[in-house]
Amino acid sequence: MLSSYLTGFGTWLAYPGCLCICLAALLRAAPSLRSADQRGLWLAVATAGVAMVLDLPVVTGTARDLTGTGHAVDLVRNLTGVVSAGAVLFFVSAPVGSRRLRAGLFGATGTVMVVLTVLDLTAPAHPAHSVIAAGGPAPSFAYWLTLIGTHMVANTVCLIVCCWYGLRTDDRLLATALWLFAAGTAFAGLFWTGRLLRLVLDVEWVWPYLPLMINLHAVLRATAILVPTFVALARAVTDARTVWRLWPLWHALVGAVPHVVLTGRRTRLLELLWPPIPRRLLAYRKLIEIRDAMLELDHYVPSGLTPLARDHVRRHGLTPAQADAAVLACVMKEARRAKLAGVPRCAMEEEPFPRGAAPLLLTRQDHPTTLTAEKTHLMDLARAYTSPPARSFTPTPTAHAAATARGD
Repeated sequence: MLSSYLTGFGTWLAYPGCLCICLAALLRAAPSLRSADQRGLWLAVATAGVAMVLDLPVVTGTARDLTGTGHAVDLVRNLTGVVSAGAVLFFVSAPVGSRRLRAGLFGATGTVMVVLTVLDLTAPAHPAHSVIAAGGPAPSFAYWLTLIGTHMVANTVCLIVCCWYGLRTDDRLLATALWLFAAGTAFAGLFWTGRLLRLVLDVEWVWPYLPLMINLHAVLRATAILVPTFVALARAVTDARTVWRLWPLWHALVGAVPHVVLTGRRTRLLELLWPPIPRRLLAYRKLIEIRDAMLELDHYVPSGLTPLARDHVRRHGLTPAQADAAVLACVMKEARRAKLAGVPRCAMEEEPFPRGAAPLLLTRQDHPTTLTAEKTHLMDLARAYTSPPARSFTPTPTAHAAATARGD
């Protein structure tokens, strides 16, 4: 039962696996070709994808319908697979950086391709390439032994190198990519080992599992080269969520202090879909503009306002962290209102906000902070800015004067 399930699943996985590896090659083409260290890896995956496309039943069937034989497709597929094996060795040799080694790999790959072509052309007439053809392997035993041996050498070396560096690198993303590529290589090695067993020992029980092995190899190798893409996508989603959540606070503050905005103000959705600056800088720019606006509004905060905000927030039963954010949001709303009302800058106090006794609109400059911590702080503030405590805060002039007289 399990055997038939694995066989069926492996056969079904042919098209999804082929699609995965081809899409991965297309998505990573531009950045990989710009990087000398990644060209070999990309070429290995891209040529493996081409070989898998040429092995799809719809492709081989169409070739037979058009030409009456699948011989040409099979030869091109196997030669492409040799290029993929050579590219794998080229990739794993990159840390060595030896020109002589790389030249040797180019020469060895070319030699194997020539040998396979000669063996194919000099063999008796055969409609297709197959290890289990009637009358023996087609085109020949030597052909298949050369092809299988090439792949097994390349996969063994690649597996050893990927595991070696995967265990020793401190870069988690690199380690993840290496282990995924190693896993895909291991499945490819099992695939070619199964073919070798069928070729040499005529072992039949491994044959139904081979489609699963080669298709899992495709999915894992595709995932390996897409690790940078997944990381970039995750970062883009996080930045978009940050911009979306900061938007109400940003929009309110820059409405009072418009000169801090680098580009013209637009709608919330338009800002995410067509950002006016590079997308990777959008969230960072919003943080900077909010901080700049808070720096200006800091001059419109009277010293007696903070105790009123604390008294108001205390009645809502918030946690200490939520209460601090809510107090700051209340103070900021009043500063914004004063700015929009045309209250003169620093009109209420020579020192607009007592630095030692009350919370600042901005993080204290003598307390170092990271960008992540600042983002968390401003997102908490954005949440508090639209919360019921901040919306309901309306200090009366009498209470404000009393608080000021107490010296709060």
